[in-house]
Amino acid sequence: MFRKVFSVLIVLVLGLGLASAVHGDLTVGVKKGDWIEYAITTTGTPSEGHDINWSRMEVTDIQGTSIIVYITSRFINGSTANFNSTLNLKTGHLIDDFIIPANLKSGDTFLDEKVGKVTITNSEQHSYSGAMRTVLSAYTSQSTYIIWDQATGVSVEATSQLPDYSMHTIIEETNMWQTTQKLDMTSLLLISVAVIIAIIGTALLALRYRKKNRLIKK
Repeated sequence: MFRKVFSVLIVLVLGLGLASAVHGDLTVGVKKGDWIEYAITTTGTPSEGHDINWSRMEVTDIQGTSIIVYITSRFINGSTANFNSTLNLKTGHLIDDFIIPANLKSGDTFLDEKVGKVTITNSEQHSYSGAMRTVLSAYTSQSTYIIWDQATGVSVEATSQLPDYSMHTIIEETNMWQTTQKLDMTSLLLISVAVIIAIIGTALLALRYRKKNRLIKK
């Protein structure tokens, strides 16, 4: 009985950890409800529509390798703009490479319909939004240097150099990973399950110890 309960709890913990969906050779690392917010700094004279100082992207649906996102942008003058967009990891329709396939590594490539294949040039550990993450980087068109979170494939930082202005984008907040300030519900659930497993394990050891002592006394 105890062994069956213990096995079920272990399966539950392992199942909760499987957040990515694999489609062929492409791994979608985000899920519905994931969101990320960015702070944006520009220097020079940005073109109309690019004079942005904040943006938020939320995943509203996943359909195979297609990722539907809702994007809110705030302009320097205080106005905002909202729009829906569909990214596709298979066709390379990534807009500004907001999201790429998850779990890539240095030397791997992904498709961007604007420029063709993009090669990941570097992998390192770096702190973003209060947590240490493994991040990937690459250069793309328009002298843009982008950094992505490896596990989710989302862009966490980017620097673009254009003729009249430069733009730096960096993550402010996200609900996609645990930070030092706040635990998400999945993390709390995993911790709770781990505590339950530890309690059951301790109870089993105590029960065996009592049985062993009774046999010795007899």
